[in-house]
Amino acid sequence: MNLFNVYPLFDIDIAKGIGCRIYDNHGIEYLDLYGGHAVISVGHSHPYYVQKLTQQLEKLVFYSNSVVNPLQKELAEKLGKISGYEDYSLFLVNSGAEANENALKLASFHTGRRKVIAFNKSFHGRTSAAVRVTDNPKIVAPINEGFDVEFPALNDMEAVRNSLRNHDVCAVIIEGIQGVGGIRVPDATFLQALSEECKATGTMLILDEVQSGYGRSGKFFAHQHADIRPDLITIAKGMGNGFPIGGVLISPAFEASFGLLGTTFGGSHLACTAAIAVLDIMKVEHLLENALKTGNYLMEELNKLPQIKEVRGLGLMIGIEFDQPVKEIRSRLLFEKKIFTGASSTNIIRLLPPLCLSKSDADAFLAGFKQVIETGE
Repeated sequence: MNLFNVYPLFDIDIAKGIGCRIYDNHGIEYLDLYGGHAVISVGHSHPYYVQKLTQQLEKLVFYSNSVVNPLQKELAEKLGKISGYEDYSLFLVNSGAEANENALKLASFHTGRRKVIAFNKSFHGRTSAAVRVTDNPKIVAPINEGFDVEFPALNDMEAVRNSLRNHDVCAVIIEGIQGVGGIRVPDATFLQALSEECKATGTMLILDEVQSGYGRSGKFFAHQHADIRPDLITIAKGMGNGFPIGGVLISPAFEASFGLLGTTFGGSHLACTAAIAVLDIMKVEHLLENALKTGNYLMEELNKLPQIKEVRGLGLMIGIEFDQPVKEIRSRLLFEKKIFTGASSTNIIRLLPPLCLSKSDADAFLAGFKQVIETGE
């Protein structure tokens, strides 16, 4: 049997990783500035993380949702404290797409409405809740069968107000920072106005922090830069440092009932162990502060390069836009400079490194990057 070929793959066999470095099966070292689509938050093979997972594997791998799992409560308590959402509840799932599906269900159940507002160039997963809008506004993927979806431009508050005025929208879903859409940061004033308009119209505000959350922006959630509190927050990716886990943070406005939501694998002992280890490491190693400091340094240095059209982002979620396609730049970074990066559309380099990225690691990237775009060497 062959694999179903839906991903273009680099011919590199990664054998191990340590911190922000990864090594192929020939022992060649690479600097990781992408972290596997932002899933590596505390670094590859962190010893504390490995120790905790190994200990849990020796005890129990899986459980049924019909039994008590004290690790779920420990995770919820630690997550609430570090994020500032201690009064919210946590529902655990397996991925960001599943988290967004459940958030939309909750919003629809709560309001009795079936209309949703997302935003142009948004991305909310690859299941029936998926939304991906290209530069062509006619090309969309609907958020769920039965939902009526509108896609205003990001930061267009007038269009949002027009959509909300009939009081028939169950939810507005927006990324803390658009990831796949090119590292586009919603204006703080827009998010504040959006929050107020949602409250005034009884609309649930869903913040998709799957990629932009968990400290990546320098605050625990990117929307906290705008000082707002949404009704629902979705999380995944860096939550488990590579172990599949996701969740929904749910405001006290929602009332739980048996059978309201469900999941098969969500919140297993092993998944919770991974997520707790991540939070422990983030706290002890001050990774939020490091993400902000190192990210600011990277953006300051990148903004000095005249070849770049625009640098966008917050913390260690950075988009580098060029006037031309970046395929060759990215390829040369990987095969000549041994640096992994990501891309968005055709002309944006995307940086999503582990939050432990040091200044020396940042300097190593900058040196290789400058050589590629300036001298061609």
